[in-house]
Amino acid sequence: MDEFPHERQVNEARRQAGAVRPTLAVTTGEPAGIGPEISIRAAWAMRREANCVLLGDAAFLALTASLIDPSIKLAALSVQALRNGGLPHFGPERIAVIDVPLAAHVIPGTLNAENGRAVLATLDLAVEGVKTGWFDAIVTAPLQKSTINDAGVAFSGHTEYLAEKTATPKVVMMLAGVPGEGQPPLRVALATTHLPLKDVSAAVTREGLAQVLDIIDRDLKTKFGIAAPRILVTGLNPHAGENGYLGREEIDTIAPAIEAAQARGIGCSGPYPADTLFQPRYLKDADCVLAMYHDQGLPVLKYATFGRGVNITLGLPLTRTSVDHGTALDLAGQGLGLADCGSMEAAISSALHMVRAQRAAIH
Repeated sequence: MDEFPHERQVNEARRQAGAVRPTLAVTTGEPAGIGPEISIRAAWAMRREANCVLLGDAAFLALTASLIDPSIKLAALSVQALRNGGLPHFGPERIAVIDVPLAAHVIPGTLNAENGRAVLATLDLAVEGVKTGWFDAIVTAPLQKSTINDAGVAFSGHTEYLAEKTATPKVVMMLAGVPGEGQPPLRVALATTHLPLKDVSAAVTREGLAQVLDIIDRDLKTKFGIAAPRILVTGLNPHAGENGYLGREEIDTIAPAIEAAQARGIGCSGPYPADTLFQPRYLKDADCVLAMYHDQGLPVLKYATFGRGVNITLGLPLTRTSVDHGTALDLAGQGLGLADCGSMEAAISSALHMVRAQRAAIH
């Protein structure tokens, strides 16, 4: 989808005014996890490339930053001040923080449902900020689904929540990373996301696959700058159904959806057996692999890129990236300095790349 109309106007004005660094909203995630630490570390490490604006409890983030490195400088702003006067564009010597106060004291490693709604409020503010034009993109630190649900709000994940907040009928979850130095990026998108395995077959439909392939093709073009995306599609069953002996989903659903997408001009092929598809000789000619379900594609990607991978939501009218891991409550409970912010830096870098690709497409 295109940018929100007001976002496009404000972003164009910002470009004309010479604001070189894209402005990214960084939601700091579950406060008892490693989200606050990796958000601060990554934002500070990349401050000359990106104007990362942290969304979270300003006092807690200031304390965390001082314990990480006293040289880290934060500048706090209330939500009301932001709405009244807009976002100041600080230089790289400071990181802006939009204060979203927590309801309860944070004990690292220990969840507290009283803070669940504040975590959700950072996502709401990030979406508002993109719509208003304060932010070019959103980067999210990991949150704890159970904390938000325990706070009385039904919540299944970032992907589904952002789709609802932006009134987007269909989104696609994609993870990406670089397996090793000098190797091409590996991107894996999912036809279905957080479903029990017993429900996957019924959820894989021709209409659904058509929507997913359209979204992948469009976003690889508009958000990644890939002129003619090449998409490899897995089968659902072992050996891609073995010509119907191990299931007919490939014959009745997946292959027809691929043929229909090809007729629409989409560069996709398959269905391929998932157990042999993830080899360099096949992946070297692919921009993305579409897997049928969560644990079919993501274990391979996470094995190859974990700690450097990025979670990207396709199909939204905004750019959103995230880390490839969870809240790591056990590490947070042991103190600062143990968490690796590599995936958060990769998420920021990916958001920057996508913002710049979209800017280039406009001009």
